[in-house]
Amino acid sequence: MGPVLVDLGLQQLERRCSCGGRGAQQRALIALLVVFPFLPASAQEAPSDKSRRSSWILSWSDEFNGANGSAPDPAKWIVESGGHGWGNDELECYTPRAKNARLENGNLVIEADREGFACADGARRTYTSARLKTQGRFSQKYGRFEARIRIPSGKGMWPAFWMLGDDFSTVGWPACGEIDVMENAGGTELSIIHGSLHGPGYSADHPLAAAYELPKGRFSDGFHVFAVEWAPQAVRFFADGQLYATKTPADLPAGKPWVFNQPFFILLNLAVGGKMPGSPDDSTVFPQRMLVDYVRVYRQK
Repeated sequence: MGPVLVDLGLQQLERRCSCGGRGAQQRALIALLVVFPFLPASAQEAPSDKSRRSSWILSWSDEFNGANGSAPDPAKWIVESGGHGWGNDELECYTPRAKNARLENGNLVIEADREGFACADGARRTYTSARLKTQGRFSQKYGRFEARIRIPSGKGMWPAFWMLGDDFSTVGWPACGEIDVMENAGGTELSIIHGSLHGPGYSADHPLAAAYELPKGRFSDGFHVFAVEWAPQAVRFFADGQLYATKTPADLPAGKPWVFNQPFFILLNLAVGGKMPGSPDDSTVFPQRMLVDYVRVYRQK
């Protein structure tokens, strides 16, 4: 098994050990504290691989613990606006309204709804949703980027946790590079998520891509942890602690550049329709919600 981030939070431990009863949870916690006595239970740091004996240090996070109904922290996030399709033939208008992006019960809620709306850029759309980014607020080169998310299940929903290179505004896409930590084609792939890399000569319909399928159940049934561990010559993709893909320069098409060597910023969004999931249909019940428990970024110690 590849690198796995050990989560020392008691709540996460209880969730992962619930099948073994309280005694099993306590034994597991004691074992963790014996192995890592130098780390407090609240510190979300851990070795990524026992064989490497390396550890991760939390460098940035948002736990979304603000008052119910409040906006995402403006010191950390820009909430984008517009309805021009976003290069993917998306059908929604992104808005900064609390209806579409708000804190609620310790989660970030990104809510998509069916409603006629005049977008800030002049477009008129039948759906609204939200898209957040840390551009200009936070970016990092290399490390572990992780989020705990519950995705929606409706046909035509496109939830994503992803990153773009800091030079996006100057060189454009795909020259800036894109790391898709998690994408899901709602309604058609209920138990599958995708991770991918986009760059010059390997973008759009031809990225370096991989998929992970749940052993049972649907991703919309509960929260799941999605992550990448990004090093100078590799990006490793994880779902619920399972390494399911590694991409390196050796995977690139001949002569194409590896552009994952600069700081990247983070994006979270819930698109409606578009190239990946197709359009909603009569089975899609609105509103649809993407819930984000936390986003955490680590540097390797």
